[in-house]
Amino acid sequence: MTPIADPWFYAAAIPAVFFVGLSKGGFGGTFAMLGVPIMSLVISPLQAAGIMLPILIVMDVVALLAYKGRADWKCLAILLPAAVLGIGIGWATAAYVNDDFVLFLIGVMSLAFVADYVFKQRKATGAANHNLPKGTFWGTVAGFTSFISHTGGPPFQMYMLPLRLAPLLFAGTAVIFFATVNAIKLVPYFLLGQFDTTNLSTSVTLFPVALIATLVGVQLVKIVKADTFYAIIYIFMGLIGAKLAYDGLMGLLAG
Repeated sequence: MTPIADPWFYAAAIPAVFFVGLSKGGFGGTFAMLGVPIMSLVISPLQAAGIMLPILIVMDVVALLAYKGRADWKCLAILLPAAVLGIGIGWATAAYVNDDFVLFLIGVMSLAFVADYVFKQRKATGAANHNLPKGTFWGTVAGFTSFISHTGGPPFQMYMLPLRLAPLLFAGTAVIFFATVNAIKLVPYFLLGQFDTTNLSTSVTLFPVALIATLVGVQLVKIVKADTFYAIIYIFMGLIGAKLAYDGLMGLLAG
């Protein structure tokens, strides 16, 4: 098992894994979606996804230990069954789904959600209540887009952010949700041939970066104030939404 040796790969992969680790530690929310796009600057997106999934699993284990089951279990009871359905849909339609269209759609939805927050000043209206139909819809979308392109963050946050949970509770809920989703994805990813010895050994090489970044993310959640925490998530959700919409649109036009 020989990992990738190209130094340019690691120049992109180390920052990519660090950003993902911050998110998996509960800080920054949509940071995790930077991983595959940054790595795709130097390798194919498919290979980047294959390398990233084992790293995500390691990060999930570290984050689960750090948060020790701290979560809003009602959120998880609503979102997780729907996410499993979304993963199943993604697996069944993997050969037919246009990845560029998925990226464009998620990007546009993210931008619309952030715009709604900004112009309606949702922050000042108080926390929303749990909503089973909305949670089922966004949970399904999160499972589907996470399977297709590791972009489950925005749909998950579209349900979670209006609830205005305390940062530690929000982060712990996200950790358990995506740890479960990533574990479930292992089987279909393996059956679709996403893992090989080069990718797995490269993942192992990057594990130390993943561990350090995840622990840094956990600490940042503990010290950042709630208003700042949510402002950071909304800002990066908007920025990454714009990037996803642009990348998807360019892909559609090129196709």
